[in-house]
Amino acid sequence: MYGSGRVIPSLIVFVGLMTFAIWYNAGKAQQLPDPEKPAEYEECVRDTQFMRKSHMVLLHEWRDDILRKSGQRTGVTASGLRYDRSLQKGCMNCHDDRKKFCDECHDYAAVTPDCWGCHLEPTKEAR
Repeated sequence: MYGSGRVIPSLIVFVGLMTFAIWYNAGKAQQLPDPEKPAEYEECVRDTQFMRKSHMVLLHEWRDDILRKSGQRTGVTASGLRYDRSLQKGCMNCHDDRKKFCDECHDYAAVTPDCWGCHLEPTKEAR
């Protein structure tokens, strides 16, 4: 094979660069986050499994329904509990510490949600 003196080393370098993250992080698995749950509330608007996987889907549904379709601003859980369909007035009312609840999982998953570009981060003192 002509040029194998350049092709094979180039392939080795390419494969090494493409798999660097895997080899660099091998054996360094992080502990799964265990976000602090609010003590004064017993249930969320949906079950835990759904919220872990699809909370952004829920927030986007709320946004689209309320802002774009003039839908209802309050919702009802399966057990009949009423809540505000709002990030700040609903979710952050219970999960009031962004660092201990939101950021812990988002950092683990290496995602940067765009919530705080528009919404103000609530503080415990403001309540």
